[in-house]
Amino acid sequence: MKRILFVFGTRPEVIKLAPLILEMRKFPELYDVRICNTEQQKELSNQTLAYFGLKADYNLDCMKPNQTLLEVQARLLKALDGVYKSESFDATVVQGDTITVLSGALASFYNKIPVFHVEAGLRSYDLFEPYPEEAMRQMTSRIAALNFCPTETNKNALLKEDVSADKIFVTGNTVIDALFCLTEQTLNSAGEFFAQQGIKIDDKLVLITAHRRENHGERLDRILSAIEFLVKKYADHTFVIPVHPNPNVKDKIHARLERFENVKLLTPLDYPNLVYLMKNAKLILTDSGGIQEEAPSFACPTIVLRYETERKEGIEAGVSILVGADYDKILSESEKVLSLARSQSRLKAQNPYGNGKSAQIIEQIIRERI
Repeated sequence: MKRILFVFGTRPEVIKLAPLILEMRKFPELYDVRICNTEQQKELSNQTLAYFGLKADYNLDCMKPNQTLLEVQARLLKALDGVYKSESFDATVVQGDTITVLSGALASFYNKIPVFHVEAGLRSYDLFEPYPEEAMRQMTSRIAALNFCPTETNKNALLKEDVSADKIFVTGNTVIDALFCLTEQTLNSAGEFFAQQGIKIDDKLVLITAHRRENHGERLDRILSAIEFLVKKYADHTFVIPVHPNPNVKDKIHARLERFENVKLLTPLDYPNLVYLMKNAKLILTDSGGIQEEAPSFACPTIVLRYETERKEGIEAGVSILVGADYDKILSESEKVLSLARSQSRLKAQNPYGNGKSAQIIEQIIRERI
């Protein structure tokens, strides 16, 4: 039996690793699966774990107010070293490109334990777009013993960086697996949640998320100016915005938009409720990576509020459009969708990021390798 440690700290990491954890736990004779939550997003990560029926074996509680990236990484590495000294592990699994991912990979490497990287090979090739994620995923690739790539594009990126071909596998993205975990009952409960909030879910729903570090400051001002114009022009539409708790984001969004009756500002949503909004949205504006991957499964047009994206497959397939924080582009692309009926704006292309079988594929590869 092999003892496998999953290290994560944010809600997207939980969503994308939960299907693999559940898959591996189907084989208790093969794996002793342990979960370490750095609690980079404490409330959101634990809330999402509970949704999947999972609980962390290690909770590190490493985050402090007004911290720098250097301070966070120092605390993470020290706390993770304690985990690795507490018992022996045969491999570490990390996902994505957060500071938790890089810290988990480094701590595992320093303890001479193989690192398996889920969602490997995403690249923008601009170290400051997104910042600091692009640097973190590139560094993690140099450490990983196995790289599980969502697409052929991701595989080719690693090959160009001289990562050995026998360490690279195209598996699809586990975020699509997570969508298949949702039951009809769960989605019905999500509908009841929004009814209780007095939010009308119909064919004129617009979902907006904006939180990335590179969009703080003047960029967020331009994004909010464009949203304010759309809110006024399309007064018969409902604009739902789950607001990130970071004061750099939260304070600005509330100051600019809370006075509009057709704008619903919410605290961060749990996973089923967010999926319910994506499923019913007419249009999504986002700077989130996960939503870029999930929205095509619901045929929902997605406008990406970033200048660079590592998820280029969606752009190439025509399921998402890159506009950055450009006021004019946000308006023109949004109005192309909002001027149509919802039924006329649905996407025809298939989701390029997977078919819901990624966790099974990854488990089989791990089984063969260790």
